[in-house]
Amino acid sequence: MTYRVCFVCTGNICRSPMAESVFRARVEEAGLGGTVEVDSAGTGGWHEGDGADPRTVSVLEEHGYDGAHTARRFQSSWFARLDLVVALDHGHLKALRRLAPTPEDAAKVRLLRSYARPSPDHRPSTSASHAPSEFSGDDLDVPDPYYGGMDGFEECLEMVEAASEGLLAAVREDVKGRVS
Repeated sequence: MTYRVCFVCTGNICRSPMAESVFRARVEEAGLGGTVEVDSAGTGGWHEGDGADPRTVSVLEEHGYDGAHTARRFQSSWFARLDLVVALDHGHLKALRRLAPTPEDAAKVRLLRSYARPSPDHRPSTSASHAPSEFSGDDLDVPDPYYGGMDGFEECLEMVEAASEGLLAAVREDVKGRVS
């Protein structure tokens, strides 16, 4: 059984393709490539068919990640096939939950940084649907780097990487629970 995760930001050219690439690498490293499917989309369709922002590609490739990507818009019908929808900020979280056809689908939507492990003593949740967090409010947002310089893209990558380990642990538990 395939476990499907979709990362969502605004236009699907900066944050969500970065999260997709980083998380796909973590999934492959963990030997879960045949079990966990990773993709991304945007809440809007302004950039559909475009590649990722060149700064995103540059930062990803500089850190050893794949920069290949084609932007697309998230569709409500996708909820039926997805196990987890990961929003990059509170605005995306709200938009995706409004788009969800059922309360069960809305419950699939989580903020990426809710999976971050800010301290060595932090313990991950045992379920991807019940993410832990030692952050609150806007601290859970991954800021949009689009209108800034390269430092914003580097910061975005750091946040994505920090949350990806906790997300991987939660997804691994969900996958393990399905086969048990």
